[in-house]
Amino acid sequence: MQGFFKATPAAGRRDRQRLADHAYAVIRSRRLYAHLAEGGPGRLERRLALLAQADGSVPEWIEPNSGEQAWLERVARIDRRTLPWAVRFSLPDWLADRLNRLLPEPAEAERFGQALLRPAGLDLRVNTLKAQPEQVRRALLAAGVVVENELPAGLRHLPTLLRVRGRPNLAALPAFEQGWFEVQDAGSQWVVHAAGPRRGQTVVDLCAGAGGKTLALAAAMRSRGQIYACDISARRLQSMRPRLARSGATNVQPMRIESEHDARLARLRGRADLVLVDAPCGGSGTLRRNPDLKWRYGEEELARLGEQQRSILSAAADLVAPGGRLIYATCSLLPEENEAVVRDTEAGWLAAGRDFMRLSIGLAADGRGAVDAEPAGPFPLSSEPAAGTFLRLWPHRHDCDGFFAAAWQRP
Repeated sequence: MQGFFKATPAAGRRDRQRLADHAYAVIRSRRLYAHLAEGGPGRLERRLALLAQADGSVPEWIEPNSGEQAWLERVARIDRRTLPWAVRFSLPDWLADRLNRLLPEPAEAERFGQALLRPAGLDLRVNTLKAQPEQVRRALLAAGVVVENELPAGLRHLPTLLRVRGRPNLAALPAFEQGWFEVQDAGSQWVVHAAGPRRGQTVVDLCAGAGGKTLALAAAMRSRGQIYACDISARRLQSMRPRLARSGATNVQPMRIESEHDARLARLRGRADLVLVDAPCGGSGTLRRNPDLKWRYGEEELARLGEQQRSILSAAADLVAPGGRLIYATCSLLPEENEAVVRDTEAGWLAAGRDFMRLSIGLAADGRGAVDAEPAGPFPLSSEPAAGTFLRLWPHRHDCDGFFAAAWQRP
């Protein structure tokens, strides 16, 4: 898409947005549309675009000819409920099988599948180092940006969340340039909120990337204490710097590392009050905003990522100070990247005599997040975790990216 726009400089912003929206609509429903497009007239690319338009996924701007219109009418008479679940919701078979095992109730699997075919919302995190939510809301409204008055129940207690309609050019707004807010999905904000950073702490964000969660941690700490934002990618850390300058946070130290075993981390061993591991993963929780991901990785990639996730989590445990907390998070829905990593890592800790206690990290009935020590004390490896032990966010339940998080404390 970027290559096309670079080769077509005459396309204006509105045309670019319209083309991008249409392309993403097709990618989001690629398997379904490819199935429905069989036997239609004309080029495949045009058939796919017409199907996206007929579904109402994008505004109408392509005029079908008479042959195409007759074909679209035949397609409209197909009962999609008779199609396989993986085809209806445009998922590869291996991923559909796993997700169906997680959601065996047909009605919920239906809601989940439908959620994946809708674009994700546009969420903002108010930077409380510079502004307050109502102040940002007024500035957005004054600029013609529509801010949602009601949030889904599971998101109402996120203190810094605002959700806006459409795809406004937020980067051009003075409030953005002044660092009043950042674009950040509600699920990502939940993870930081549940981690519970406090002023004056030493915090390690071990997979900081471009710094979304790092900046949220800094704001929650009122820029007091120290945050080490570590990543193996110099490019990602470099992209954090303008965001960091805009935010006004002064307690963040970006640190390029070669791996989770980098010698530079040795000086942080046993010193961190909070270690956050937002581990690299397959991203199955973000398919609404990154629909191409489901076609870019497969089962073999899960195995590779699982090894990496276990290694990073084990290395992160070395950094935790007595009384400190360790948070493991992914934007994945799959047990191979979540519960299995937790189970195997805990087994390794017990075998090595490492002293960690699992904490409960979940959503209460009123939607509030909490991190509390389990009354049973040290985690039993021989039993399944109690309900509510892990934080799980789902696109169809919470209207945000899918996330998983687990927490431990070092006594």
